[in-house]
Amino acid sequence: MMHYDVAIIGAGPAGMTAAIYAARANLSVLLLDKLAPGGQVINTYEIQNYTGMGTIEGADLAIKMFEHTQELGIPFDYCTVDAIQTEGSLKKLICQEGSVHYAKAVILATGTKPRMLGVPGELDFAGSKISWCAICDGAKYRDKEVMVIGGGNSAVEESLFLAGITKKLTIVTMLNLTADPSACAKLRQLPNVEIYEYYDIKDFFTQEGQLGLHAISSKTGEALTVLADGAFEYIGLQPTTEAFKSLDILNEYGYIETDAWMATKFAGIYGAGDVISKHLRQVITACNDGAIAAQAVAKYIENLK
Repeated sequence: MMHYDVAIIGAGPAGMTAAIYAARANLSVLLLDKLAPGGQVINTYEIQNYTGMGTIEGADLAIKMFEHTQELGIPFDYCTVDAIQTEGSLKKLICQEGSVHYAKAVILATGTKPRMLGVPGELDFAGSKISWCAICDGAKYRDKEVMVIGGGNSAVEESLFLAGITKKLTIVTMLNLTADPSACAKLRQLPNVEIYEYYDIKDFFTQEGQLGLHAISSKTGEALTVLADGAFEYIGLQPTTEAFKSLDILNEYGYIETDAWMATKFAGIYGAGDVISKHLRQVITACNDGAIAAQAVAKYIENLK
């Protein structure tokens, strides 16, 4: 039976950094993800605050990170982990695809997924006229009109990308623009961008082939109707932790609770990256978590001997 010192679930910045640090600590490492390596970084147009990189496309940064893991010979496998069980001194990872993996320790770095509004009409157009990835689907709206829902970092970053290829961009946000001030200022100056702040979205509909939304101002009660060829939602994220509920390591919001060493209360299981309860979710803080988790795992395994 093949088993590893540590299995890392999630190949985003946290998981890949953990894999690199664990391999350099002479641990045998297995890196798992249900999708291509990179996590949310792949869907980010530009990253401008990762130390030493200046401005870099998210996909390029993800490729560089993955190439680093491969230079160290770290095995990667596609796997959707459905459950983690204890079997003697090992953790047993049961995958949806039918495979099973064993490791002395596990680092959970499964990240987050986009949150949905939950309003009427949203599911009817999800994946067609409503998307959550401008990098993936933005090209089909070149020289057309689009809406962006949200005002945080992701919304503003992707709006800057979309504004460069579309005829008109309309932003509707429940609060105001809360992203990096310099990015917000740049967005507000663009001539093809219109911004509606403090509006609650009520539903989506179609009219003469276009996607529409109804919204109400939370300040004045004024009704708003916006029509466009498509919409992108960026209203926050929710942790990808459904498979770990039985471990009793999640807080009330579904995020993994860890200590300063990224350890959960379940011995041998650690968390890292956006999936843990923390104050700042950025690529650089995810890498920080991954490095700490790997060092903690090395000490844990040393104490098992």
